[in-house]
Amino acid sequence: MALRDTSLPEPSGPVPPAAGPGAAAPPLDPADRERLLSGAHHEPHALLGAHAVPGGIAFRALRPYARSVSVVIDGELTPLVSEGDGLFSAVLPLAAAPAYTLAVAYEQGAHEVHDPYRFLPALGELDLHLIREGRHEQLWQALGAQPMLHQGVAGTRFTVWAPNARGVRVAGDFGLWDGTAFPMRSLGAAGVWELFLPGVGEGAHYKFEITSQYGERFLKADPMARRTETPPATASIVSAAHHAWRDQEWMAHRADVPVHEAPFSVYEVHLPSWRKGLTYRELAEELPAYVKDLGFTHVELMPVAEHPFGGSWGYQVTGFYAPTSRLGSPDDFRYFVDACHRAGIGVIMDWVPAHFPKDDWALARFDGDPLYEPGNAQRAEHPDWGTLEFDFARTEVRNFLVANAVYWCEEFHIDGLRVDAVASMLYLDYSREPGQWTPNRYGGREDLDAMAFLQEMNATVYRRVPGVVTIAEESTAWGGVTAQTDQGGLGFGLKWNMGWMHDSLEYMSHEPVHRKHHHHEMTFSMVYAYSENYVLPISHDEVVHGKRALVSKMPGDWWQRRADHRAYLGFMWAHPGKQLLFMGQEFAQGGEFSEEHGPEWRLLEDGACAAGDHRGVRDLVRDLNTVYQAAPALWQCDSRPEGFRWVTVDAADDNVYAFLRYDASGVPLLAVSHFSPVVREDYRLCLPADAGDVGAWCEVLNTDAARYGGSGVVNAEPVGREDGGIRLTLPPLATVWLAPHPA
Repeated sequence: MALRDTSLPEPSGPVPPAAGPGAAAPPLDPADRERLLSGAHHEPHALLGAHAVPGGIAFRALRPYARSVSVVIDGELTPLVSEGDGLFSAVLPLAAAPAYTLAVAYEQGAHEVHDPYRFLPALGELDLHLIREGRHEQLWQALGAQPMLHQGVAGTRFTVWAPNARGVRVAGDFGLWDGTAFPMRSLGAAGVWELFLPGVGEGAHYKFEITSQYGERFLKADPMARRTETPPATASIVSAAHHAWRDQEWMAHRADVPVHEAPFSVYEVHLPSWRKGLTYRELAEELPAYVKDLGFTHVELMPVAEHPFGGSWGYQVTGFYAPTSRLGSPDDFRYFVDACHRAGIGVIMDWVPAHFPKDDWALARFDGDPLYEPGNAQRAEHPDWGTLEFDFARTEVRNFLVANAVYWCEEFHIDGLRVDAVASMLYLDYSREPGQWTPNRYGGREDLDAMAFLQEMNATVYRRVPGVVTIAEESTAWGGVTAQTDQGGLGFGLKWNMGWMHDSLEYMSHEPVHRKHHHHEMTFSMVYAYSENYVLPISHDEVVHGKRALVSKMPGDWWQRRADHRAYLGFMWAHPGKQLLFMGQEFAQGGEFSEEHGPEWRLLEDGACAAGDHRGVRDLVRDLNTVYQAAPALWQCDSRPEGFRWVTVDAADDNVYAFLRYDASGVPLLAVSHFSPVVREDYRLCLPADAGDVGAWCEVLNTDAARYGGSGVVNAEPVGREDGGIRLTLPPLATVWLAPHPA
């Protein structure tokens, strides 16, 4: 079958009639010819296109499967002579290379097209310099597929970093996936290859055909692709942004208050399964409204960057610059973020710079050699996930990742990046046995290159995108995760408090009668609460792989488990630190997270046997967030010790914890958690002297309220202060919040 050239625009009129053929062009050097045809030539523009030779201008084109190729100058068509293997050439008696097009004839017809090899490089020297230095903070504007107008002609500039390759060609649906006609040129020491293809525009599917230094030839997806085919297909797609943002009000004010001094309550979501089958645009009509109704300030998205295996939940990324096409286009994702902002909801996304999968069409051994991964195979292999780690010592790789963080924030208005698996990046011996790792230059186990990368990423993001927050999922006692980089810290804004999560869930898993032996598990977190700026996470990781859903972790019958669930949430929301809750836990679903089915929404439907119970828990979450946002004591001093004071810390036999939270002006809120299934009447709490100005306290939230599915044991009247304390009725398995009673 003849190959029809669909890459370039057809003429506005018929192809002009042919004149006589030009004189034969000097033949190519045999070695150059072989390298050109095999896809291993570093400078095809020196062989193809128009060049001065003795006797005039030599024109040469490479058009496999073409019947004939002619040069069109000022409407006059001059045939080129076939040299075999799809090469056509001729010398015309001209003093200088003119403006020209090519008339290419196939069995199916003739087409007038622009010659890609008459164009100057479409990438500037400054871009190349920044790429060599590893300092191109908008790398996506320099590499990848960029639709553009170049020398007055519309087309797409293709650029790729492949420093070890002998040659690179562009293959795509515009050439029936034969890259022979589109070899790219090397732009020198930067390791970048470039080709401007006129007439190729948005929607074109492509890959890079790479010839390694060992002679191997293979197709690779574009590491910088802004759009991809829907998995399991793997091609990259030429794309440009057209979304008209309407979130100006949000963007103008998101940096007004530092995140650690603002309310920050996060609903974590796996977008593909939250409402199975919905697209980005359909989700934009439902998710922001749902999150806003429940009072959360932010939604956190499990990774949305393109990934081949849905069962990874997005944590094995191949398309770092492309939102997953499973749910729509990049502009559709912009529409979703825009809708969240207009609803007053911030958007955080999980970002995975620690590792990448080994798929042979993606980043692994990209140009035939280790490129994005370390050259040391033992160092490159991630022992836990069967993936490859990034080479943080390489400036171009760090640039790829730092620019990627900036990309999501600038191009998609993302408000925060939760960085996955930070601990696996920071330690050379992470999940490795002795002999499987090499100490750093100081003899330690810290990965100094990963540390430098994280510092650079944080510093760059905070400098370029005010109001954005970076969040570390870091599970060890590494110091200074949220300290500023100029103080030697990693520079994150917040850190997940994995210790609090582990200890508190362990405490809650015990029967109430045994909890007194584990009392410290709920208090120990305050020993280090101000060592970092923390988020308290009940994330997807805690409700999968046999760990059970939050309500199912609780002991006892259904009533006790729900009561514990509600009391725990009340304790969590009052504890210093921001909070995050994974989808489905807001209404106490009993099953673990499943990406195949998503949240168990049927539990809330009319007619479901326990619909009222589940709705009650969801109503509690709504009220927790409502009171939380209205009470600065619960968030304004999260990172300052003066914002917290224990009231009762050692009542182990009663399973009672009580503490005061203070806002910046000293206004308190009293939180009391009671994790025993009995009512304690007339329970006395001794208040510290700095709460002495409060004459009476009123209950502002009680997780045992009947509307939440509780037993309805409440403190309906204001509680007066007497003898330096107050006396309360403590409901069973409940948390109570009290605020100063208005005078």
